[in-house]
Amino acid sequence: MTQHTNPNYGALITRLSLGGILLSHGLLKVLVFTIPGTVGYFASLGLPPIAAYLTIFAEISGGTAILLGLYTRLASLLSIPLLLGALWAHAGNGWVFSSEGGGWEFPLLLVVLAAAVALQGNGPFALRKLQVIDGFIPQSLRA
Repeated sequence: MTQHTNPNYGALITRLSLGGILLSHGLLKVLVFTIPGTVGYFASLGLPPIAAYLTIFAEISGGTAILLGLYTRLASLLSIPLLLGALWAHAGNGWVFSSEGGGWEFPLLLVVLAAAVALQGNGPFALRKLQVIDGFIPQSLRA
């Protein structure tokens, strides 16, 4: 018996997972922690207020783009520095995310998911693929 699989559905699941997490964390910063609360938390880390605003914008816009399949590879690549910042913020809290202040394994997982989405591309049910001029973007980054 031959088993047929479609790796594109794996890409879809990975894309929806990453996009959903990014969007939900952006909305969490706005609706639960509030923008002033998020700015205060970033200040407690020694980061300027603009970092909080940029993070909220990146999580909401990037998460939405990834969920919808709009420029997925680009949005995933652009989310990696943001996620590395989250990894840095939680690095001193220990391994488990349920630790005081959250651990670093979940942000690390998100970095890996973003890299996987950037490498795999949209998968099915994406709204748009990046249209590029030949040679401008390497073939490996094209959706």
